[in-house]
Amino acid sequence: MLDKNVLVRDTIRMFLSEVQKFEIDSKETVDDAKSLQIINKMIKQRNDSIEQFKKGGRDDLVAKELSEVEVLNKYKPVQLDESQITENVKEAIASSGASSMQDIGTVMGILKKSLAGSADMGLVSKVVKDQLS
Repeated sequence: MLDKNVLVRDTIRMFLSEVQKFEIDSKETVDDAKSLQIINKMIKQRNDSIEQFKKGGRDDLVAKELSEVEVLNKYKPVQLDESQITENVKEAIASSGASSMQDIGTVMGILKKSLAGSADMGLVSKVVKDQLS
């Protein structure tokens, strides 16, 4: 607020509003994991909006949504790259004793807890499938 950066201020206010809405709706307090889920949800919503605005030719709104995504990404943990994800997947497979595609649920359960927020779970799922096949 002191920097007079309206975009950052408004984006953070939207995030806080989502947190309060979640707390009221679910009657539970928001911890770090939940706040990360809320940020990811907001980013996904903005990415969907960006696609729609591009189709509609609204470049001004595309730029605004991209700026909000940048602000929200600053508050996410650093994302792991594919090699780090592969290492984690190999460790999870070894610790769970998984040997076939039937064990994918077990491995993903382990990884979801350990990689929550620090990796794209779609990419994690792809790596697990590659390792188990």
